[in-house]
Amino acid sequence: MKLAVFNSKSYDKTFFTQNLTAYPLDITYFDVSLNQQTAELAAGFSAVCIFVNDIADKTTLDILKAGGTELIALRCAGFNNVDVQYAKQIGLKICRVPEYSPEAVAEHTVGLMLTLSRKFHKAYNRVKEDNFSLVGLMGFNLHNKTVGIIGTGKIGLAVAKILTGFGCKLLCYDPNQSEQIKAVGGRYVELDQLIAQSDIISLHCPLMPQTQYLINHASIDKMKPNVMLINTSRGGLLKTDDVLQALKQKKIGYLGLDVYELEANLFFEDLSTEIIDDDIFQRLLTFPNVLVTGHQGFFTEEALNCIAQTTLNNVITILNGEKTGNELF
Repeated sequence: MKLAVFNSKSYDKTFFTQNLTAYPLDITYFDVSLNQQTAELAAGFSAVCIFVNDIADKTTLDILKAGGTELIALRCAGFNNVDVQYAKQIGLKICRVPEYSPEAVAEHTVGLMLTLSRKFHKAYNRVKEDNFSLVGLMGFNLHNKTVGIIGTGKIGLAVAKILTGFGCKLLCYDPNQSEQIKAVGGRYVELDQLIAQSDIISLHCPLMPQTQYLINHASIDKMKPNVMLINTSRGGLLKTDDVLQALKQKKIGYLGLDVYELEANLFFEDLSTEIIDDDIFQRLLTFPNVLVTGHQGFFTEEALNCIAQTTLNNVITILNGEKTGNELF
C-alpha cells in the first residue's frame, strides 16, 4: 500500500518513520501542500495524508480520485479544509485523528494566558539586556478570575481541569453539555452570558458554518472592558478585522493566538527573510498586548507520536476494508 504525505516537515518524517515498522506501508513524503496544483503528485497512491492547511476542495478531490486515491487521512482533528460531502459523493473515504493530546493544546492555552497576564515574554527580553526594572511588568492573578470556555470537548475539559487548580471560576458553553465539566466545577450558561461575564475567554470549538466568526463586532461589544481572548482552535472563529478594531479601542486588553484566519500562507514555514504582505497580521504583531504562536499548541512529542500511530493505523485498517471509528462517514 502506498501513502503520500503532503506538507511534511522533518518532525513528521521522524515520527512516521519511528512508527512505520508495524505497518506494511510504502510512504513518500512531499514538502508541498496539497491543493489543485499539486494533487497530481498523488497519482498511483492509495491514500494521501494531509494537515490543517492543505486544501481538499472539489477540484483537488477530483484529481485525487482520477489518480487512484481511495482514502484521505487527516493527521489532525479538524476537517474544515476538506469538502467532506463531495468526497462522500465521489466515493473517497475520509478519516482523521480525533484526539492526539488534549493536554498539549490545553497546556499551551494556559501558557498563553500566563504569558500575557504576567508578561513573561517582555521580562525575558529585558533581562537579556540586563534590565531588571519591574516597571511595566505588573500582571494579574488568574486566581478568582472568571474564565469562559467555549467548547467543552476533550481540550476544553483539559483546560477546565488546569484552571480549576488555579482557583478560577469556570463558565462554559457547548450545545453538548459534559458531566465531566460539571464535576470539575464548570457551570454551563448561555453564550451571551459567558461573553458578558468572563474576564478571560478561551475558544475550543471546531470551525463550521455555525461557529465561523463567532467572535465579531457584536459579540465583542458584550465583553468586559480589558478582556483577555485566547484562540488555540481555528482562526476562522475570529473575525480578525473586528478583533483588530477592538484592540485599537482598548476593548480587548489581551489577545493570545495560536491560529490565524489566513495562516495557510504563513504558519509552519520560515519566512524570516521574506516580506509578509498580510497587513492585518502585521498590524496584530505591533500591539504590545498581543501574543501569537504559529499553530504550536499540538506540538509535543506525545502528540506527534499519537498522530503518527493513529494515522498509520487508520490507513491500513480502512484500506483493508475495516473500521477504526475515526472515519467521517
